[in-house]
Amino acid sequence: MQKRYSKYLRPISYILDLVAVLILFPFFFEKLGVNMFLFGSYLVFTWIILAFFSKLYEVYRFTSPVEILAKIAKQLVLFLLVIVAFFPFYKKAVFSGTAIAWYILSLTGIVLVLKSILFYYLKKYRIVTGNNFRNTIIIGYSKEAINLKNIFENRQDYGYRFKGFFSDKKSNEHIKGKIEEIQNFCLEEKIDEIYCSLNEISNEKLKQLVEFTDQNKIGLKFIPDTKTIYSKNLKIDYYEMFPVLSLQKTTLHDPLIQFFKRFFDIMFSLFVSVFVLSWLTPLMAILIKLESKGPVFFKQSRPGLNEEEFICYKFRSMKVNFTTETEASRNDPRVTKIGKFIRKTSLDELPQFFNVLMGDMSIVGPRPHLWSQNKTYANKIKKYMVRHYVKPGITGLAQVKGYRGEIETDDDMVNRIKYDVFYIENWSFFLDIKIILQTVINIFKGEEKAY
Repeated sequence: MQKRYSKYLRPISYILDLVAVLILFPFFFEKLGVNMFLFGSYLVFTWIILAFFSKLYEVYRFTSPVEILAKIAKQLVLFLLVIVAFFPFYKKAVFSGTAIAWYILSLTGIVLVLKSILFYYLKKYRIVTGNNFRNTIIIGYSKEAINLKNIFENRQDYGYRFKGFFSDKKSNEHIKGKIEEIQNFCLEEKIDEIYCSLNEISNEKLKQLVEFTDQNKIGLKFIPDTKTIYSKNLKIDYYEMFPVLSLQKTTLHDPLIQFFKRFFDIMFSLFVSVFVLSWLTPLMAILIKLESKGPVFFKQSRPGLNEEEFICYKFRSMKVNFTTETEASRNDPRVTKIGKFIRKTSLDELPQFFNVLMGDMSIVGPRPHLWSQNKTYANKIKKYMVRHYVKPGITGLAQVKGYRGEIETDDDMVNRIKYDVFYIENWSFFLDIKIILQTVINIFKGEEKAY
């Protein structure tokens, strides 16, 4: 076995980050009246705890730079929140948003530099020296197995050295061998990992292989027959000692992610409610009442999480009518003059921040449709009901991509669902922030279908 030094990178990375956390904070918090020992201990403790939950140091040879950046972002956002949370409980300290912001920015820069150096060094070190390469074989000769072999050979930075196929299928490109021959080959060639195609090995051979790999400290991984199911998130549960694999719907079903998203929703909604809706609501009430009789708020039943009913709030932009299950169209005669303006600027949607505070909606998510649209498209469009896996949002990916407002053709709804499902299956905090920023930009730019 070659000497491998990559195992030391994780503790080194841990230590360097903690050193950065400790060295930086006195420059920004020393004059704020905090107990330096207490605050330093708090920072170290929370960094370690958060790193465990954000999986900051769970970086492997196949982890992409984008995944690493996402882990860093998650860690630093959570770290920012726990720093802010310290000050209400430590009354002697002076809260300074500027000091906290500069500390987080400085720490972000240092962590990014350190991670980049370590990541770059490890990949270059593998390619140039050939050290830290893992010798691998593949049992099976399926399409998926061939694709994996191509990855091993084309991505040298992953650090794998492919040694050959073992299969009962006839081909000039693989090695045909029984389980005993595979075992001998592994010992002779010092194989580190075996990748096994599930459709080419019997349970008896698999049992022998598992015993052999356990005894010789060889990694054993499995190649699924199809990516259709196995490319989705899988989790393993044990019924007593019996393992059962089940599909996880999305990342948004992770309890920690749900808590984080809900916390962000509440804080953001409180900010908007206090600093915007507190003065805008009385103003909108006067303008709406001056033009037409009726309530200030428009309330409508919509399908939400798990298709459960909730009451969606908006500033009323139409004359009071009895066709509320009919969506607005271009030059809709029901829309008032002030209604045209608030619909064009999306101000009519702002009361939905109250829906967020009540827990019926999220800041970002699939927009809640009319019940009539649900009935029309539920069985007509593939994956339509996936959008009910999560809470509906004030804004969403489909909206910032231009698929908002009136549904003129089935393609409009198909594209809306496509973006909704993509959001649900590929959620990240960065994606939420990007959608929020794009929504604000679109408000000022104006949107063609905002009528």
